[in-house]
Amino acid sequence: MQFPFAADHVDGQGHPTDIVIRITGCGHRVLLTSLRTSRWATPPGRTFLSTLAAATHYRIRRRSTEGLPRRGMDMSQQKNRSVTVVGLGPMGQAMVRAFLAAGVEVTVWNRTAAKADAMAALGAKRAATVAEALAANEVIVLSLTHYAAMYDVLGPVADRLAGKVIANLSSDSPEMARKGGAWVRSHDAEFLSGGFMSAGDDITHPASYIFYSGSQEVFEAHADLLRPLSPQEYLGTDDGLAQVFYQALLITFHPWMLAFDQALALIESSGNDIDRFLPYAQRSSEAYPFFMAQYAAAAKSGGWGDAAAFAMMDAGAQHIIDASEEAGVDATLSRTAQKFWRAAREAGEKAGRPVPVFELMRSGAS
Repeated sequence: MQFPFAADHVDGQGHPTDIVIRITGCGHRVLLTSLRTSRWATPPGRTFLSTLAAATHYRIRRRSTEGLPRRGMDMSQQKNRSVTVVGLGPMGQAMVRAFLAAGVEVTVWNRTAAKADAMAALGAKRAATVAEALAANEVIVLSLTHYAAMYDVLGPVADRLAGKVIANLSSDSPEMARKGGAWVRSHDAEFLSGGFMSAGDDITHPASYIFYSGSQEVFEAHADLLRPLSPQEYLGTDDGLAQVFYQALLITFHPWMLAFDQALALIESSGNDIDRFLPYAQRSSEAYPFFMAQYAAAAKSGGWGDAAAFAMMDAGAQHIIDASEEAGVDATLSRTAQKFWRAAREAGEKAGRPVPVFELMRSGAS
């Protein structure tokens, strides 16, 4: 039996290499039968994980194994796996397709019937009402705009929630997730909160994964059923924890989107070719993990930077503003960044010591 994996590999000198991996086995008895890269080869027969750990550094994510039988589960049990998905926006539809591809029976409900019909055409069962969708399965996956929509959808049928497991993969604040979990449990149902990290609605992308939080017992009981959606990262029993990590990552993503648009606008407005610029932007992004590690280490000691560094960043922000405005490009985002560098400088002058931006943000004083 072959288990497909996605793996990113860097050899001992930090050079990327191509990898082809084929393994056999089931459960914990997984043996390497074929592994080759552009730089080295490993003979078969050694335990898979120890082979990889001894050879080099890997980041491995198990992918697309949901259709394979697991120890203690025969094929008839697998074929009878089923779930309900409520909410069929782009992410909800992607989830339905992933479940169906893994052989999971899916019942769907959506306010807009046409979206449910489209999923039914792929093999899902269309519920006419929310009550019918709840009755169809024990596990109900919600993919809604926010937690308020959960109350709108499930509130009128709250008397049907008893004995159900509500896995809410909608985005909202940590506190809203905690309140949502308490509300679900008050109706004698179980609850899991989730945050879906993906490349848009491409949940099959190798970088996609899901944060989960809530009862560990409930998560472990249903992890197999939910596994087709993406690799799972269980964080803890606090219902809000998945949203803490999820929103923290979106904090970095939103300004990046705006900053990249500003960069592209500068390139184009200056009479240059965006396609020529793109490879340089991608190349520069390879340094981001280094900066993340450096800033994370500094944050644990109070934050990055001193007066000289903040003065340099202030001046650099002004150069970006000038370059943008010379080309007629909006520089609001860069002015906002400059505001933080200047606030750090001013705070440091008053305190008689460096006051990093991290400290200002943590205290809400910026």
